[in-house]
Amino acid sequence: MPVKEAHRPILATATLALTLSTLVLTGPAYASTGVGTGTGAGTEQSAGSGDKSIYAAASIQYSGAVTKDGSTGNVTSSDVNWTPPPCWYAPYLGAKDFKKKMSGEIESAKNTPGMGGTAGAAIGEMQRHYEDEYGWTNTPGYKDYNVENDGKGMFWAAVENPDEPDILKRSSCNDLPFWVDNGKAPPAQYEEAVKPEILAALAYQRMQLPDTKVTLAPEATTKVNLPTWAWLDKAVFSEVQATAAIDVPGFGIQATTTAKPVALKLEPGTADAETFPASGECAMNADNSIGEAYAKGDADKTPPCGIRYLHSSGDGVFKLRATITWKVSWTGTGGAGGDLPDGTFGTTQDITVQEIQAVNR
Repeated sequence: MPVKEAHRPILATATLALTLSTLVLTGPAYASTGVGTGTGAGTEQSAGSGDKSIYAAASIQYSGAVTKDGSTGNVTSSDVNWTPPPCWYAPYLGAKDFKKKMSGEIESAKNTPGMGGTAGAAIGEMQRHYEDEYGWTNTPGYKDYNVENDGKGMFWAAVENPDEPDILKRSSCNDLPFWVDNGKAPPAQYEEAVKPEILAALAYQRMQLPDTKVTLAPEATTKVNLPTWAWLDKAVFSEVQATAAIDVPGFGIQATTTAKPVALKLEPGTADAETFPASGECAMNADNSIGEAYAKGDADKTPPCGIRYLHSSGDGVFKLRATITWKVSWTGTGGAGGDLPDGTFGTTQDITVQEIQAVNR
């Protein structure tokens, strides 16, 4: 009879993490780029080792306004305390493939010189867990790697977010691979199991917002004390979307993250300037534009969105920074959805400010 422990035994020790680092969990933490069309199409985050099986490792497929190489996008969260998930659990391999991989790596670890004591015991318990139904509270064991149910579900394993700089957070999903039947939700204890909300956050992390150059009048060279008008037309100022999805036999979910521009903030690049409005934050108009286009005869008017420089830039230029605030939301499988922190992205433009030359007659 398999031993049923009230708590995870030796596997709960630090030795488990060291042991697992030589086993199956080394595979999930890599990203690759597939072949696709459009912005970022084909980018994927894999949860496995690349085995080509009908029940092979799941991949997160990214599409829409995402980076083409799978790197972090250009969105900065307005919430300094918000971060994308450092790790998660995702479908990994079917039972037969998992048995082939895990049993081989267990045998390899057992034959590693010096792998004795607590480490050796942990490896032995892991083998019993997958072969002899050795389990503990809320964690049932498996008989022969559950091969009798091959094709009816998948083993799930941890995936590290390669863009998470904190190694402790990145490796915090340290539970052993576990089985999930097709069409069933992962056990509730695995809070980091991939779900639409996690996919939405990952799409946010890889979102690529467009470079938006603010239209200015005068365009690049202005005069001291002369109002400079700034605006963005609705035609070049629209929402963008990024989608992340997983689709494997018996399990498919997706989430689309949408960023909608809502405001523009102007930073003149010098303290010797005034902004309109005084906060420098220009709100969106009813027609989804920002500011107002300059028209002939407006030279002496105060722009609804703009800058007045009070000092010349001399032989150099001022770096005008225009930062757009984007309101971010998401929708996903099963009607899930919600808000994510606002995102910002800014660009700079060179502004030459000249003194007004008086002509004496």
